[in-house]
Amino acid sequence: MISYLKGNIIKKTDKGIVLDVGNLGYFVHLSRTLLEELNEKEELELFIHSHIREDSFDLYGFPSWAELTFFKQLLSVNGVGPKVATEIITLPVEDVKKAIINKDVSFITRIKGIGKKTAERVVLELKSKIEITDISGLDRKYKHLDENINNDITEALMKFGYSKQQVRQALKDLPSDIKDTEEIITYFLKHSR
Repeated sequence: MISYLKGNIIKKTDKGIVLDVGNLGYFVHLSRTLLEELNEKEELELFIHSHIREDSFDLYGFPSWAELTFFKQLLSVNGVGPKVATEIITLPVEDVKKAIINKDVSFITRIKGIGKKTAERVVLELKSKIEITDISGLDRKYKHLDENINNDITEALMKFGYSKQQVRQALKDLPSDIKDTEEIITYFLKHSR
């Protein structure tokens, strides 16, 4: 299995690139967003998902390990193949994850190739599995907090053994008048399940 490639772009198409790696050309499928940023003759490093079937061996490339991991999570959803997952990745990954956590099916159906049933499956199957790095944009009452405070609180509570999901769940009803870090942690410890 190929999991990483580094080389020069020798050809750019509307679906991906041909990457020259040691005088071997690999065709790598990329999201439209990433493709728009790239130019031929440019050096590039990609994390790779190898999609092998009876009649094909396709490579899908991602600029970060986190994006590759999310792509693989999308593939675990019934009805989501690599082409649809690549369309989903054209949007900012954190925005898609927030939509999943907030059960925003309408946001997901805006993606080309995703109908309502598929969007509902994505939400149902992934909402408890994904982790996001920025909790400030969630549709929660505690989004009024400064992003640094959110990160500090999450890190502090994770040291107590709680997961990010547990922190998000317990803080969703945080009263807007509680803004001090210590008060928030106390609130969390009283209200966590």
